[in-house]
Amino acid sequence: MMPAYNHTFFAPVTYILTGIPGTEESHVWISIPFCLMYVATLFGNCLLLFIILTERSLHEPMYLFLSMLAAADLLLSTTAVPTMLAVFWFGAGEISFAACLTQMFFIHVSFLAESAIILAMAFDRYVAICDPLRYTMILTKSVIGKLGLAIVTRSFCFNFPVIFLVKQLKFCRTNLLPHIYCEYMAIVRLACDDITVSIWYGLATAILVIGLDAVLIAVSYGLILRAVFQLPSNDARLKAIRTCSSHLCVILMFYTPVFFLIFARRFGHIIPGYILILLANLCVLIPPMLNPIVYGLKTKEILKRVINVFHRWCTGSSLLS
Repeated sequence: MMPAYNHTFFAPVTYILTGIPGTEESHVWISIPFCLMYVATLFGNCLLLFIILTERSLHEPMYLFLSMLAAADLLLSTTAVPTMLAVFWFGAGEISFAACLTQMFFIHVSFLAESAIILAMAFDRYVAICDPLRYTMILTKSVIGKLGLAIVTRSFCFNFPVIFLVKQLKFCRTNLLPHIYCEYMAIVRLACDDITVSIWYGLATAILVIGLDAVLIAVSYGLILRAVFQLPSNDARLKAIRTCSSHLCVILMFYTPVFFLIFARRFGHIIPGYILILLANLCVLIPPMLNPIVYGLKTKEILKRVINVFHRWCTGSSLLS
């Protein structure tokens, strides 16, 4: 472990994740909801993927985008949460520099991918409501595949500079990382040289990329609402709005904590550090856990197949017993 302050630059071989500062005595208790949320995330998203992939009737644009979202949720939570639990349960906070950069990279890739997938789902709802007769002609499997490739490419391209910026930094203070996973801003703030470019790139990526996605989603829903209010009957309007309700919930669950965290960091000098860390954890834990629950409860086709799956499992178990 490096001394608390040292003017000699060094290339960190390992970092020590210290957990949430000021809550060390409560780590075991904090880990319980974290663990339960992670188990719910794994179960819900794996079940959702299984149902969509095995039911040919669900191989439609909306469900294919939903399967992409479930895959991104699994990547995001599995990249971060096991490290959190290891720190909470065993105090196993030591992580190599390369592993730390890898974890940080895939967390950021997952975030940008989720934002882009939610935007693609907004486009899907726009076409379904505003141009329903051409829905299957516009959103073919080929187009969806290209959109998926574009989402992955965009996420990787915006995050490769992050790795480059971190590797260029010089460290001299400590390798103690006051966090429970390798988070970009936490790593950057350990550097001893000028971190202005690194900070501004992180903020610019968050505000411009995720902010632009949010603006385009708002525009899509503005056009959707205009089309809905032009429908002839109240029943038709309610039906159109119901088809968007699950997606609107997902939008709020994803963007609310993300933007709150961005602005909280902007005014970080007046907000305790442990609050910022908890907000960062909420971004990693809450949306991946709730997304499959929201779509499972609000989408009749998925709910019906979930019930069928559990019925088959229960029937199989009773026959075996």
